[in-house]
Amino acid sequence: MSVFTPVTRPELETFLAPYGLGRLLDFQGIAAGTENSNFFVSLEQGEYVLTLVERGPVEDMPFFIELLDVLHDADMPVPYALRGNDGQGLRELCGKPALLQPRLSGKHIKAPNNQHCAQVGELLAHIHLATRERIIERRTDRGIDWMLQSGAELLAGLSAEQAALLTPALDEIAAHKAQILALPKANLHADLFRDNVMFEGTHLTGVIDFYNACSGPMLYDIAITVNDWCLDEQGGIDLPRAQALLGAYAALRPFSAAEAELWPVMLRVGCVRFWLSRLIAAREFAGMDVTIHDPREFEVRLAQRQQVALKLPFAL
Repeated sequence: MSVFTPVTRPELETFLAPYGLGRLLDFQGIAAGTENSNFFVSLEQGEYVLTLVERGPVEDMPFFIELLDVLHDADMPVPYALRGNDGQGLRELCGKPALLQPRLSGKHIKAPNNQHCAQVGELLAHIHLATRERIIERRTDRGIDWMLQSGAELLAGLSAEQAALLTPALDEIAAHKAQILALPKANLHADLFRDNVMFEGTHLTGVIDFYNACSGPMLYDIAITVNDWCLDEQGGIDLPRAQALLGAYAALRPFSAAEAELWPVMLRVGCVRFWLSRLIAAREFAGMDVTIHDPREFEVRLAQRQQVALKLPFAL
């Protein structure tokens, strides 16, 4: 179970008292997390999620709280920090920064169809549109410089075949760094995988886990999303689903010429980011009772993205 910091019932009851949400009925750790400790919490007044933030500096927490407040105020189905009777959304439990948020309804979709992907594209466009005119600045700790440094450090431990795939990808990222950073920006989810979106049937009911959110190029967010939502059985891109997602997005926020040009590069950048972070996590948490995602998945996807047939719906 991916709970890095265990919580006792008395500790949790003391933490929850200022919210005035009634008696604690039950709580349980959530096994799916890889970076933070998360718990489902049942109170007399409803269902909630408690997060103990395990990674990243405490000073970043006001960013997450403000971003989710902005998106909640824009009527998006996101969690947001509940305030205690002291008005504070960020508090402390077991020595960790802690947030209590409403639990969103719905379930994750393992095999999305075109309709699911179109709704995800719309959601992503709404996130970007809600923030691009007033970006809340936060530099990602998994950005281009991190990729170049971490990739170089990991090369020695890779097979010859893996190194032959990663080395030109890192060279490409370095060569296009300035162009990527000049793309249109907004606030990004930066981790919009299938396990971070919920549906009831074909209706999107929630998006969660904003702890990789940052400011940066909107195209990067789109590439990360397509790389997970629009896969065929070989790790390539399923064109109908990808076109549904991109078309729904572009109907709300049209793409620029620079974005259309850099699209294949950005798909590869998205693969490198998660291949590297999963390789590092696999080494750090080896032998521990922690959910570890398979790095091989993004190695395969990067290999598949060497040739990209999918075009952005860009009108000249």
